[in-house]
Amino acid sequence: GGGAYGAAKAGGTFDLVRFVQQPQVLARIVSAVFALIVFACLVGDGYTSRPEDPHLYCLFNHNEDACRYGIGIGVLAFLACIFFFMVDVYFPQISNATDRKYLVLADLGFSGLWTFLWFIGFCFLTNQWSWTRAEDVYIGADSARAAITFSFFSIFSWGLLLTFAY
Repeated sequence: GGGAYGAAKAGGTFDLVRFVQQPQVLARIVSAVFALIVFACLVGDGYTSRPEDPHLYCLFNHNEDACRYGIGIGVLAFLACIFFFMVDVYFPQISNATDRKYLVLADLGFSGLWTFLWFIGFCFLTNQWSWTRAEDVYIGADSARAAITFSFFSIFSWGLLLTFAY
């Protein structure tokens, strides 16, 4: 039968296996994992100090904004993935077409915005990493590279979510 905004008519039972096999659910899980990796790398090893100075500074060219930006968009992306994952679970149970429309538009808008923000984050982190002096990096270089790499991957995973929402 017919449906509204990409889902069947409301009602029915929840099938976990069928739910997890949906492409938008898989893309959302991948996006959440990428966001988790980015902000975990930045929180865990994104700040360092010199042996003679105990003051912590951001590994990315001593630019605190680079670490804050990566952590901020990573945390918000992870939380949004959890929220929209819950929306995906309850979406077939929503019978009001207007509510479905607003949820799909919210997913579309947020995915579009976050695709753009991940692109900005990738460019910003890459630029700041290129200006980082090698002698300022004692530990954390691998975490910095991982944050940059998964910021790049997140552009495509959120772009995929944008496509699915569209």
